[in-house]
Amino acid sequence: MKKTLLLKKSDIKDLVDMDDILLVVEEAFKEYALSRVQMPPKSYLFFKMGDLRIMPSYLEVPGVAGVKCVNSHPKNPKEYSLPTVMAIIELVDPADGFPLTIMDGTWVTDMRTGAAGGISVKYLARPDSKKLGIIGAGRQAYTQLMAIKSVLDIEEVSVYCRTPSSREEFAKKTSKKYGIDVIPARTAEEAVKDKDIIVTATPSTKPIIKSEWTPPGVHICAIGADAPGKQELDPEILIRGRVFVDSWEQASHSGEINVPLKEGLLSKDDIEGTLGQVIIGEIPGRIKGDEITIFDSTGLSIQDMATAALIYERASKKERGVEISFME
Repeated sequence: MKKTLLLKKSDIKDLVDMDDILLVVEEAFKEYALSRVQMPPKSYLFFKMGDLRIMPSYLEVPGVAGVKCVNSHPKNPKEYSLPTVMAIIELVDPADGFPLTIMDGTWVTDMRTGAAGGISVKYLARPDSKKLGIIGAGRQAYTQLMAIKSVLDIEEVSVYCRTPSSREEFAKKTSKKYGIDVIPARTAEEAVKDKDIIVTATPSTKPIIKSEWTPPGVHICAIGADAPGKQELDPEILIRGRVFVDSWEQASHSGEINVPLKEGLLSKDDIEGTLGQVIIGEIPGRIKGDEITIFDSTGLSIQDMATAALIYERASKKERGVEISFME
């Protein structure tokens, strides 16, 4: 009798590291660009206080399939002492549909999203980039820095969020962990001014970064806009720069470009293509040193499934988690 492996966060977080996840997420981007995946756009349920997203996908070549169920409730940390984002991932056997594993997807979501940002930096940022500005000091800020530090030799970081204690805590923890200068900025402008790379990781529905603050040659990882109506960047930045998406279907509906598209400020012709197309060499990445590049990251189910498959493989070998039978 086949059994399903149940995996908690404590079962999985030491099985893979950011370098592992960077590799499998980059492969997932490639498979998407090669049209060897099935991945419907996210489905949403909207509540008064947040939303729930259903994210299925199937990577045909490695034979990995499953679904992630993930929420976004921005007021959770203050009102309910719960994370903003919580997720569950189910992997199934494509041969017979059997549920191979059900695992915590919250940590996976954080890590694979960080990896996506890091991969965009690898392919779109200037190779000599040294200075990073981060808007937001939540879990995504930590994993974005972790991934970017894995692909580039970052020497200086500025971080801004609205809560002074949060940005100060982020600066203190990451300075100690990475041995670099991480400075809590007093304003968003101060955080991004004269930076080589900018990360935005907030739930904002209004632009935070103004075009006049954005220097030539910068690469921007726009992470926070992952639902309709969200945006973090002045649309003029998107007009000035070259925009790459993880998925046109998702980004046009719920990514950083969704509001400018609805307002007629951008069209599909203004979008360069997907990050996966850059990775496989179908379209060029950065062409000039002084151009602005933007990666609009909405989060793809294939990133979750690729990461979860690696975790499941290693957890099975190390006999982690609890096996249960749904058929009894």
